[in-house]
Amino acid sequence: MYILLWLLFGAFVGWIASILTHNNLRMGLLSNIVVGLVGSVIGGVVAEFFNLASFNSFSFWGFVFAILGAVILLAIINAFRGRRH
Repeated sequence: MYILLWLLFGAFVGWIASILTHNNLRMGLLSNIVVGLVGSVIGGVVAEFFNLASFNSFSFWGFVFAILGAVILLAIINAFRGRRH
């Protein structure tokens, strides 16, 4: 059951991050899930470092840092891709 919740959370976080970085049109469900989950880990590490959120429980700030981590991940991916405007 927890795996399904993680997948849904990753998909939602990845989708929001893709909208914020204007990558929504080229990302599918699988890439949203991967970006959301990896971004959640990045955001969680940053939040733990600053003592603002914890991996142990769900919180509003944990959700915000998950989105922030996913946005950072997409910015790094876009930089390596050499995205053109």
